[in-house]
Amino acid sequence: MKTDRNFTLTYILLVIAQILICNFINTGPYVFLSILPAAVLCLPLGIPTILLMIIAAVTGLAVDWLAEGITGLNMAALIPVAFMRNLTVSLLFGEEHVDRGEGFSMKKNGVVKVSVAILVCQAVFLAIYIIADGAGTRPFLFNLIKFAISLVCGYLISLPVVNMLTSDKK
Repeated sequence: MKTDRNFTLTYILLVIAQILICNFINTGPYVFLSILPAAVLCLPLGIPTILLMIIAAVTGLAVDWLAEGITGLNMAALIPVAFMRNLTVSLLFGEEHVDRGEGFSMKKNGVVKVSVAILVCQAVFLAIYIIADGAGTRPFLFNLIKFAISLVCGYLISLPVVNMLTSDKK
C-alpha cells in the first residue's frame, strides 16, 4: 500500500480540525458536526477493509479522547462507515474503482454521485452516533430532528473536505 505523504498529512490535519470543532464550536443540542465520515470515505481505495476499520477506530478514538466526553462514541460510529465504504463506492461509482484502487473525485464522477456517497456515510455515522449518545433517554422526535439537521450541516462541511482530499492529480 502506497499512500501519498500529502494525503496522510491532510488526513491528520482534518482529524485535528475535527478535534477543534468538537472542543470550540458549540452548536447546541440539535447539531453535531463531523467531517470524519467524509475523511474515511476519501481514504485510498487500495487499503483493505480491515486496515481501513483499524484506521477509523484509531481516528475515532483520538477524537473521543482529545475532544468528546464519551470515549468510544465516535469510534463506534466510524467503524461501520469504514466497513461499508467499499460497498458504497462500488455501488455509486462502479466496481472498477474498488478493484483497481482507482480514486474518485467530484470532477471525474460528478457532484451528484459524490454527494450521495457523502450523505450515505454521514447518515450511517449520525444514526449510530445519535442512538448511542442518547442511549434511549431522549425522545424519538428529538433524535430525528438532530439527525436531520446534523445530516444537512455535516454534508455542507463535508463537501470541501471531499473536494480537497479527492482532487485530481496533475
